[in-house]
Amino acid sequence: MITIVGHGIEFGLVLTFLVGPVFFTILQTSLEAGFWKGVLVAVGVSLSDIFYVVICYYGVAQWAVNANVKIFLAYGGGIILIAFGLYHILIKSRRQLNTLRPVSEKRKYQYVLKGFVINGMTPMVLFFWVATVSFATVHFGYAAGQEFSLFFLGMLGTILSTDILKAFLADKVRRLITPRSMTIMNILIGIILFGFGCKLLFVPSSLPLP
Repeated sequence: MITIVGHGIEFGLVLTFLVGPVFFTILQTSLEAGFWKGVLVAVGVSLSDIFYVVICYYGVAQWAVNANVKIFLAYGGGIILIAFGLYHILIKSRRQLNTLRPVSEKRKYQYVLKGFVINGMTPMVLFFWVATVSFATVHFGYAAGQEFSLFFLGMLGTILSTDILKAFLADKVRRLITPRSMTIMNILIGIILFGFGCKLLFVPSSLPLP
């Protein structure tokens, strides 16, 4: 049992060190809205991961390697990331820290949804889970319900824990952030998200047609 969970933790650490849109989104949210809002984004990311694990486990992963599906995910994810990027560049960057609405006026589910959407619409996340589920079942032989659950429990727990740690560390330096630096941060986040989106739009051209 410990070995199975250990394998899950190892895979979770690998995903943790992959820097993508989710990484920057958690940091930006924690800096702007505080630790708990960053945690809510991390929860949304975890819910998205759980969703992918479930559909991969029940065989949907087989169609995810289809060229047409890859093209759809690449275009869809690219457009959404570009939209988020433009939002940060054109709108969020103009907001000052002292003019943000009070936390009580914001709906918490919006932060969860933000993490779910950004993580869920990043095709590489789906492809990562497809590969992980395949590796866990073929290489480790974790096809049984209990073994499979323990493996992904360790993996998802590690990912959520490290995402919360990112939010905690970002919140600690929040007092050092000025309105000007927050504006720069939002522009940089927007450029990064926009860049990831543009990169996804170029993915379909390199995929083999069916």
